[in-house]
Amino acid sequence: MQKHRRKKHFRNAAIAVAALGMVGIATAAMASQETSQAAAAAPSSTSPTAKVVALVNKERAKAGCRALKVNAKLTKAAQNHSKDQSVHHRMSHTGSDGSNPGQRITRAGYRWRGYGENVAYGYGTPAKVMNGWMHSPGHKANILNCSFKEIGVGVSGTSHYWTQDFATAR
Repeated sequence: MQKHRRKKHFRNAAIAVAALGMVGIATAAMASQETSQAAAAAPSSTSPTAKVVALVNKERAKAGCRALKVNAKLTKAAQNHSKDQSVHHRMSHTGSDGSNPGQRITRAGYRWRGYGENVAYGYGTPAKVMNGWMHSPGHKANILNCSFKEIGVGVSGTSHYWTQDFATAR
């Protein structure tokens, strides 16, 4: 898969993290989200992140899953992680501070019972990054996991560091 994964161990680690997210690592507690927060987090329909959300929901509809709702706290976690990856020129599910996706989602104030994360870089458009994720079994599994109810998407930098955070609240 072109620029999505350059080394096999990164791909294997990402798939392992995605698999952990899909089964729902229930260890941390976070604040619940509200509909008004989700509405406040909704990016403009022309933004790259809004286009990713629309493409995610299109794929989910084909698979018989309900559409994900944008959540401000998940968006904050995803955007902060994309920025962190861009600043450090490193794509990883581990933040520069050693954090994992669940810790970052918790830090953003979200109370989850299950989460998943997809990351990528080098894809210049929402369609290209979604194509990459949909051709990766672990990433596709996160996108099509019908138990997830909410999403946050972030993108940062000229190399386009992308993050999708999926979750289901407690």
